[in-house]
Amino acid sequence: MCIIFFKFDPRPASKNAYRLILAANRDEFYNRPSKAADFWGTNSEILSGLDLEYGKEGGSWLGISKRGKLAAITNYMEGHPNPNAQGRGFLVSNYLMDKDLDSYSYLKKVSAEGHMYNGFNLITAEFKAKQDTVCYYGNKGSSEPIRLNPAGIYGLSNSLLDTPWKKLLKGKQHFTSIINDQSLSCDGLVQELLNVLNNEELNTPDQIQELQGDGYSKSMIQALSAVCVRSPHYGTRSVSPTLDKSLFFTLCWFPPAVMGRTTRLPATEDYRDLEVPCAARGHFWPSPWFSAADACSSGPVQIRPTIMQLINCRQHF
Repeated sequence: MCIIFFKFDPRPASKNAYRLILAANRDEFYNRPSKAADFWGTNSEILSGLDLEYGKEGGSWLGISKRGKLAAITNYMEGHPNPNAQGRGFLVSNYLMDKDLDSYSYLKKVSAEGHMYNGFNLITAEFKAKQDTVCYYGNKGSSEPIRLNPAGIYGLSNSLLDTPWKKLLKGKQHFTSIINDQSLSCDGLVQELLNVLNNEELNTPDQIQELQGDGYSKSMIQALSAVCVRSPHYGTRSVSPTLDKSLFFTLCWFPPAVMGRTTRLPATEDYRDLEVPCAARGHFWPSPWFSAADACSSGPVQIRPTIMQLINCRQHF
């Protein structure tokens, strides 16, 4: 399970405004192995975390490329998924690697193969000097992908796009109020987006979510009603605000629930996919990096969650 809020505005009125603001949480089992977010692919032009689960190695959940491509995926909540279905994470990785198909054509191809996967929602985007495009396809909804309207604000969790789950509605309302605040600096905007993503408030009862969650325990449905999910073995493992201004992407990775304050995290949790080295390709803001050793320390640790990566896409257009 995951959640994504985003605003897509290819031609913002102000030259200082953002063409894309995206805030995403990745929810997963804590013991599922993942590779640290880093550059990979031809000429190391793709930046994402990677799944290391047996049989699904190389899939991803959110990534961008120096060619101005972005992809993100969420699972569709269903009580009895097919254990033999193809790995959905490859839908993200394959798009980022593809050099022939545009975002809509790629989803058109995926839609013809949607039956081979458990339920998913896939966002694909291209950011170019003269045209930006964001598209969406969910294999439990319409048979055709859609191009999203410019200047739209969207929310996506584990049902179809903008399905009115309580946590989605509340999170989207919070997200909207923040991105409309013109007084926020870049750092201020990132911090406020983190507050959206780090909200552990339960949004129960939620009849719409509960109806879709047939097969889930009552306690799990309750845990999944929060934007930031916390449960003994499953929950939010990474928090990723992403900003795009004039073909420069700023990505940030943060551990959940450590937004600049002293905290102690459960030693059972695995944060390997959050370990983003500061030894850099590109430009990093000076920052420590969050490690599993910090998460599992015997006492509280002070973590300054400022891990950012700037990617210049202009050179390709």
